[in-house]
Amino acid sequence: MTPDLWLDAHSYLRPVADLSAQVDRAAAGIDILDARIPDWEAYRADFLAGVPLLPSSGAAVDLEPGGRMAGALLERLSSGTSSGRFAAETLALDTELRRETWGSRRIVDFLLGDETLRPPFPELLRYLAWTATARFLRPVVNAFDGWRDEERWLRNYCPTCGSLPAMAQLFGTDPGRLRLLFCGCCRTRWRYRRIGCPFCESANDHQLSALTIEGEKYLRIDYCQSCRAYLKTYDGEGSETFFLADWTSLHLDVIARDRGFKRSANSLYEL
Repeated sequence: MTPDLWLDAHSYLRPVADLSAQVDRAAAGIDILDARIPDWEAYRADFLAGVPLLPSSGAAVDLEPGGRMAGALLERLSSGTSSGRFAAETLALDTELRRETWGSRRIVDFLLGDETLRPPFPELLRYLAWTATARFLRPVVNAFDGWRDEERWLRNYCPTCGSLPAMAQLFGTDPGRLRLLFCGCCRTRWRYRRIGCPFCESANDHQLSALTIEGEKYLRIDYCQSCRAYLKTYDGEGSETFFLADWTSLHLDVIARDRGFKRSANSLYEL
């Protein structure tokens, strides 16, 4: 599947596709700062206790360079030639970040859940800052994937940053199909049990259902009748980068909410 083919069939997604492409182009133009790979043995006890990597004092991941990359992305976008609401809000954010009370460390605190911070346009900041920080963290996430024992995690929150899953992926063949959860923030994928709600953690298969959408061969909505939460799921392999991007399936969010289900994980595209 290519973006052009997808947008030909889903033209209503083009505005958010254009926004995503604009941000990705700007992000590609900033320098990627070096991320130190943690001492995995120093992190092991926290990992086994269910502490995600980034908040762990044992791992001691320094996210400040990621915050600097987020600031650079904001500066690049705000100094561009685009106009309209996105440009105005980006400029306002960049102006605020230049004040003494803000900065790269404060961006990191905000991403990790510091609710004392009150930036203008917080959802836009979350989207842009995670876009930059995920690029900074890519070597760490890749190394973490290689070190992590998936059977020792199997939790419903991201092993890297602690966020709830934005999407899921099913792959393999029955009876051994596997389910991966996907973090929309730091882009980590991790194993989770095949049957179970990743939000209320109910394992009652009578309360778990899937909604298939006509014309959407690779996507479906998994939902829990107990907590009414849903999770968009990519049922396939080979196009993970595209189908797990979240914006490519925002129409499924509309369908799910029209049916009374709730999205428990934040979407970076709720701007």
